[in-house]
Amino acid sequence: MATNMTCGQAAIALLENYGVDTVFGIPGVHTLDLYRGLAGSKIRHIGVRHEQGAGFMADGYARASGRPGVCCVITGPGLTNAATPIGQAFSDSVPVLVLSSVNATGDLGKGRGRLHEITDQQASIAPLVSASHSLRSPGELAGAVADAFDRFASERPRPVHIEIPLDVMAAPAAGDTASRAAAARPTPDAGAIAEAAGLLGKAKRPMIVAGGGTVDCPGELRRLAEALGAPVALTTAGKGVLPDDHPLCLGATLLMRATQDLLASADVVVAVGTELSETDSWIDRLTIRGKLVRIDLDQRTLTRDYATAVGILADAGAALAGLARTLAGNGAAGHIAAAEIEKTRKANRAGWPALQEKHARVLDTLRAALPEDGIVVSDMTQIAYTANYHFPASQPRCWFHPVGYGTLGYALPAAIGAKLGRPESAVVAMAGDAGFLFTVQELATAVEQKLPIAILLWNNDALGQIAGDMVNRGIPEIGVKPRNPDFMALARAFGAHAVKPDSLDALRTAIADAFKADGPTLIEVHEKSAYLG
Repeated sequence: MATNMTCGQAAIALLENYGVDTVFGIPGVHTLDLYRGLAGSKIRHIGVRHEQGAGFMADGYARASGRPGVCCVITGPGLTNAATPIGQAFSDSVPVLVLSSVNATGDLGKGRGRLHEITDQQASIAPLVSASHSLRSPGELAGAVADAFDRFASERPRPVHIEIPLDVMAAPAAGDTASRAAAARPTPDAGAIAEAAGLLGKAKRPMIVAGGGTVDCPGELRRLAEALGAPVALTTAGKGVLPDDHPLCLGATLLMRATQDLLASADVVVAVGTELSETDSWIDRLTIRGKLVRIDLDQRTLTRDYATAVGILADAGAALAGLARTLAGNGAAGHIAAAEIEKTRKANRAGWPALQEKHARVLDTLRAALPEDGIVVSDMTQIAYTANYHFPASQPRCWFHPVGYGTLGYALPAAIGAKLGRPESAVVAMAGDAGFLFTVQELATAVEQKLPIAILLWNNDALGQIAGDMVNRGIPEIGVKPRNPDFMALARAFGAHAVKPDSLDALRTAIADAFKADGPTLIEVHEKSAYLG
């Protein structure tokens, strides 16, 4: 290590040695030594307009690339501004490293009215991360960074926070900046694999529920499903792990009655890489009458909420491969007939209300314009709720939705991060009018970076879901009809392209053209457009 390097500079050198190529943030008076390090680094810095944008971009970057996203924020308001995206990444198991400053060690906990001061900054962020390291000397830096990347590689991936006091950041670096090897993910216990395979080998009606923990092992999942003849229901985070057009795939339809009934009829259920959470089914607990095999990296998930016959703490790919190998040659005792699976698929699509049919027309047009490896980053908006189960995906890491934490404002900045993480893929941000305005300032970032992102804006001039819920519960519509700006003029003011198609054909053309543009394109579709019927 260079003897004239500060701890702040060493932090950036460490990130570079761990393979980080992009950092999202806003420089501030408390992070100057980190930016001194960035100035001499190969790491690309993406300047954002709000720390919330930095956190969401790091999230989108991580989901698209499969590598940890990194954001750099100042003490106090910088970190609390980023708290919402950190919470989203925690809920959705996304590896994000949050590097922040904090007041000098002699000021911590004193309440002296220092700039950006929080009485206990570490405590304020602790519930949203898997670990928060507060350094007390430069010598602790390397270990804290190593711990973060070890957690990302070997555990359920969730955000990690490292805060560096101002005096420590400016102090001479200590130790080296070499990366350290991470631990391997746990391998499945042979006895548990044998026990689970024994249940599956005798099953007459096996079924699989696959979540976001399977995005890196689609081949292993497919082999097990085909060996068993088992239908596969996906969570929203698992979209694309098994292609929607595969005869065994039910898609992300756990909220549909037909899929729930099929699940209830299964005699053995394999739940892999999923919490079986409320936000995938919108009921407190799914009815699972059969024996339940759970595979997860999170020990607590193995036994939470449901009675588990066999719990396997392991990497999903290794466990699925182990089950397939153990079952090979034995044949399946039974399976749910293809006709029954197809009947379930058709039942899930029957009887949709008029609004969802409108959504489907737009979504089908988007699917026709988007390459198979294209990425859609959606916000909390009604058209995305329909898309979660209707929009077909054939590959993992192509559909991103803020499932668990459910924050508004996710789509645009996360789409920016996704495009920077996987620049060769076409990227779409899908947002409602209300959610778009939460983070609209990041249009400036997309323009500045010349990112050809298609921004599909679903405009109903309302908080449509909440307005409907109020009406259904006999509550007067309060605060759900805000005044909207002229979105075309707003986008152009930022330097973005803007178009308001007058037909589905024009919509498809606008989306395709956006992928070839010299910057982002806002494409507005109003819910009351005549061409939607």
